[in-house]
Amino acid sequence: MVISGWNSKYKQIAREFGYSKKDDHSSAILLDSIIKKRFSLTRLKKMIDGKTIFVIGAGPSLQSSIVTLKKYKNTVMICADGAVTPLIQNGIRPKIIVTDLDGDLKSLKKIKKTNTVFVVHAHGDNINKLEFVRNFKNCIGTTQTKETGKICNFGGFTDGDRCVFLASHFGAKKIVLFGMDFGTRIGKYSKTNTVDKKTKRKKLKHGKILLEWLTTKSKSEFFTLSKPINGFKKITYRKLDFNI
Repeated sequence: MVISGWNSKYKQIAREFGYSKKDDHSSAILLDSIIKKRFSLTRLKKMIDGKTIFVIGAGPSLQSSIVTLKKYKNTVMICADGAVTPLIQNGIRPKIIVTDLDGDLKSLKKIKKTNTVFVVHAHGDNINKLEFVRNFKNCIGTTQTKETGKICNFGGFTDGDRCVFLASHFGAKKIVLFGMDFGTRIGKYSKTNTVDKKTKRKKLKHGKILLEWLTTKSKSEFFTLSKPINGFKKITYRKLDFNI
């Protein structure tokens, strides 16, 4: 079920960025045809429901989070695809990866047949990349518009905030953000060129606004070790254990 109020949020985003709802829906239909067997939503809920979930983004503070994340390898981690490479390089394998296939596809290819769950987002701008997921072992397709076939809409706009919407949708007790800065600085793992940086900053601004909106609707508790976000309790690495 789509979170109440999402459709109006999506319409605002589509207008501001000039996205085509028709193209978004066409992309979702294509992804539905590519994913032959969707990863069980019941199994995904069991991974998340009632638990503390770490959500990891590719913001500038990610690097300083690595040492701490290594200590919590048994915690369920959901990460945006931009954070995949540094995590794997440091021996950390997230349980769930949220991607619109704009990140390091080489890293995704290395682990696509592991037990990692890939939550792949279809939109009008990545329709030519969707074939990449055909052989993913565990895959769920998402859209930001009308649900179709096996394709779900859990809410969210950027990979990072979609991670949080996903955790909230499946009943996470606590959601803790790492490397989710939503500022003017763009992390080195975001794979954003100079031309796209203005758009990236604009997307991050909207992602932050959506998360602040989510905290008013969700039953989860929200924490951040990154930049302050309204509705999220700002904590330090030292006090992490006391809050989870």
